[in-house]
Amino acid sequence: MARELFDTAIVGGGASGLSAALVLARSRRSVVLLDSGAPRNAPAAHMHGFLSRDGFAPSRLLEIGREEIASYGVRLVPQAVTSATGDAGDGFVLTIEEGAEIAARRIILATGVEDVLPDIPGAREAWGRFLLHCPYCHGYEVGDGSLAVFGRVPGAVRHALLLRQWASDLTYLANGSTISEEDARLLEARGIRVQDGRIAELLLEGERFRGVRLESGDVIPVDAVFLRPESRPRTALVAALGGVVEDGGFAHLDPSGRTSVPGVWVTGNLVDPRGQVITAAGHANAVAMDVNADLVDDDIRGELLETR
Repeated sequence: MARELFDTAIVGGGASGLSAALVLARSRRSVVLLDSGAPRNAPAAHMHGFLSRDGFAPSRLLEIGREEIASYGVRLVPQAVTSATGDAGDGFVLTIEEGAEIAARRIILATGVEDVLPDIPGAREAWGRFLLHCPYCHGYEVGDGSLAVFGRVPGAVRHALLLRQWASDLTYLANGSTISEEDARLLEARGIRVQDGRIAELLLEGERFRGVRLESGDVIPVDAVFLRPESRPRTALVAALGGVVEDGGFAHLDPSGRTSVPGVWVTGNLVDPRGQVITAAGHANAVAMDVNADLVDDDIRGELLETR
């Protein structure tokens, strides 16, 4: 690709990146969207809680989104970004996998987070199908079955207390952790069973989930397991541009999504890893408006210089 200068480069083509691209393109901005093709919700067959698109396949939503932004002239580059340099004054340069460089006046990072799964057999294969993380996304569909919550991770007890709203039959898998007296009292009050013993494996037979095997050999027959995973933000490009990355890996930002690097914004799950698809898209919509306003200010500065 030639070194065409785009008004905005958006890195990440999930719901947030596509939403930002749509708003900016409709603002008559030149936009390039770079996407490696690995959305966070790829393992899920359906998404929920998105008004008018409840039950939609995530892949179908992305397909429609790409068609919409293409109709406004957005350039879609199916490549990962490997490095970034520059600043808002002279412009940014993004290098993609194949070695080409793309120049832009502003950057929006919609690269999301990576969910860290337990290092046990079956976890990755079950992720998004039988090993689930969000009760608001999946609770309604599985609530009539027997469910379990993966313990020994931060916030696991609270996750179980919340999930009880959907589940009629719920087991808390302590997974070798010690439960405080207060947590035990809360779990009992909510009618949640506690199962001791470390988790050894999630048992799958083709498209069927058999349950959880403990290190003792006992099998807990459940229809799905909920896990609150660690979410690692993909903020390497923020750091590469000299931005402040705080404890936990998230970029330092203001309420509008601006990072400490002038001209660079973050949106979607990089702002809130708990955000659902509709939340990510909505935040990106507002970020795009802020980016356009910033570009307008930059345009005015240039126009004033030309008139002197």
